Amino acid sequence: MSVNDLMKKALTGYLVLKKDAMSLVSADLEELTKCANEIRKAFCGNKFEICTIINAKSGRCSENCKYCAQSAHYKTAVDIYPLMDSDEILKAAKHNDTAGVQRFSPVTSGRKLNEDEVDSLCKSIQAILKNTNLKICASCGLLDEKALQKMKDAGLSRYHNNLESSKNYFKTVCTTHTTQDKLNTISAAKKVGLQICSGGIMGLGESWEDRIDMAIMLREIEAISIPVNMLNPIPGTPYEKNKLLDIDEMRRICAIYRFINPTAFIRLAGGRGLLADKGRSCFLSGANAVISGDMLTTSGFTIEFDLKMIKELGYEIEK
Repeated sequence: MSVNDLMKKALTGYLVLKKDAMSLVSADLEELTKCANEIRKAFCGNKFEICTIINAKSGRCSENCKYCAQSAHYKTAVDIYPLMDSDEILKAAKHNDTAGVQRFSPVTSGRKLNEDEVDSLCKSIQAILKNTNLKICASCGLLDEKALQKMKDAGLSRYHNNLESSKNYFKTVCTTHTTQDKLNTISAAKKVGLQICSGGIMGLGESWEDRIDMAIMLREIEAISIPVNMLNPIPGTPYEKNKLLDIDEMRRICAIYRFINPTAFIRLAGGRGLLADKGRSCFLSGANAVISGDMLTTSGFTIEFDLKMIKELGYEIEK
């Protein structure tokens, strides 16, 4: 089946199968990205979603994810501090609200927050909702249903938990928790009524089959937002010498993810600063969302820079 024929089928609601997606790995890149952009327009229009994150608790993480500077298993130059208080988080939220961001997400290190930390973060969520126009997401590890319900009651609308890679490959990335642990948390978040934000990191050493398997899993869990991170090798981590992906590979990833997840926000996230065009070509290849500002342990782009680029590309910021 040609790329154009597969696009036409996808536009009628056909769910792209693994064998279909694997055929796109060798397809002409320009035709593929053009077709992916048509799928994006058909299902999402020119809507674009911009969010920012704050590293609300940093370092000393018990988990051994090989890509992460915050893991206590590796010697890195990451900052270490406990959960920020509500005033600190609110100050950052107000700045992002004024700058024109739609969504704001506290992100915390560690396997999961304890009960006191959950209660503190709930106060922060309530303060943000009272004092800004932001919608609130959170990324706080492997929380259970009770904790997620508390956060939903406080006003949280979306929960983030990356799958990171396929179920098969993740076993080589981390041994302190599993894909099933992640799926359990995602299931609990859905049960209490939260939207799901989940994606992964490209460039860990995974195969195209792993990338496609993850994209299909993301469709199965009904992720409304799919962060596509490109590995930024951090000195001191096991992946510090991994080869960087090039821009054409990232364009192909975004395009294939759009074919598999036609209605989702495909979100460029960490590693975008390593791309010469700052991700512009990916936004013409199926991607239609971004994490702006600084990432957790690496620098990003200013909100003003991203808003200008988004407007130049003809997108409209989703309200």
